[in-house]
Amino acid sequence: MMDRYKIPRTKELEFGGPLGAMILIFLMPATVFYLLLTCRTEQASVLNFPPPLPPLSTFWSPHAFLLLLAWVGLQAALYMLPMGKVTEGIVLRDKSRLQYRINAFHAMGVTALVVGAGLAAGLRLSYIYDHFLQLAFSALLLAFGLSFFLYFKSLFAPETTLAPGGNSGNPIYDFFMGHELNPRIGSFDLKYFCELRPGLLGWALVNMAMLVKETELRGSPSLAMLLVNAFQLLYVVDALWNEEAILTTMDIVHDGFGFMLAFGDLAWVPFTYSLQAYFLVNHPQKLSLPVAVGILLLNGLGYCIFRSANSQKNTFRRNPNDPRVTGLKTIPTATGRRLLVSGWWGFVRHPNYLGDLVMALAWSLPCGLTHILPYFYVFYFTVLLIHREARDEHQCLRKYGLAWQEYCRRVPYRIFPYLY
Repeated sequence: MMDRYKIPRTKELEFGGPLGAMILIFLMPATVFYLLLTCRTEQASVLNFPPPLPPLSTFWSPHAFLLLLAWVGLQAALYMLPMGKVTEGIVLRDKSRLQYRINAFHAMGVTALVVGAGLAAGLRLSYIYDHFLQLAFSALLLAFGLSFFLYFKSLFAPETTLAPGGNSGNPIYDFFMGHELNPRIGSFDLKYFCELRPGLLGWALVNMAMLVKETELRGSPSLAMLLVNAFQLLYVVDALWNEEAILTTMDIVHDGFGFMLAFGDLAWVPFTYSLQAYFLVNHPQKLSLPVAVGILLLNGLGYCIFRSANSQKNTFRRNPNDPRVTGLKTIPTATGRRLLVSGWWGFVRHPNYLGDLVMALAWSLPCGLTHILPYFYVFYFTVLLIHREARDEHQCLRKYGLAWQEYCRRVPYRIFPYLY
């Protein structure tokens, strides 16, 4: 009976297959340290390759590693607390549904109280800036350790619980993509926990540490630093407030939990998404009030597109008869579900990605126009979202068939209206 629910072998390999996965396993950590080391230099030039490399012994700090473990442990403890509601995920291949506790926003509040108490007790938040490389290296070790554990665990997992995209039979590829879809220890969902908690909250904490360090150096935080902190904190708060929405994302529904997501959640997000704030500590920028207002409006535009599009989609998924979406045009599909073809989703096929990219630009503009380094996030995120959009399109074509082709005919632009 259970044979019908077994996950078939992954035939369509992404990222160049095993060779591409192997390259990315080394390239992703190398990129993080290249960016951080370059940002520390006076010129902060991406053309200065390789950047000055400090002694390898300076990358390791037992204290930094223990601090990182304490941070992850705190978030794990908050995740397990009986705060917030419990909801069910999508129907899995074996017709079961996993339960998830929605309490990330509560965890953020408790974390803020813990950090505030630490600051009142004399905690130096600028320690994060002073030991940024050591913390990044610790996150790298933790990500590798978790990834090896996940792959070893997946070898003993039932075949019905494997990931559709990480069941190729090649150890390198499956290690990278994630062999098991929803690895759990008891009720503790490892992928769901890492998706929002330690890395995303860590990103906000790192930004705050950069603001504190700039204040220590110059007496007060700059307007540029305040904008970067405010913009990115809004993004983090929005993600935590709308935590339940990630249960329908590709990361949760399709991708296994392997090195790609583990490293992304634990190392890439907190140590590259905070690059603008890290840059501003050593390369201060003066913003005029009109320029700051312009950047503020640009971020507001991006956020409005991002949040409105996502809210429209999530509302329609939860209840197509909700008064807020009943007037929208739809296309019926063979699966019984309907595709939105008006509102934001009739403007472009991925309006949430458009909003994301507008915000990405607004986050980088406070760093000025003399360096390309703080714009890494814009370039990276553009590539990421175009690649993700291609994955989305492929999955939707397989799932919805002719209905998706009709949707693409009626909504020809993917992300950028009249351009792409």
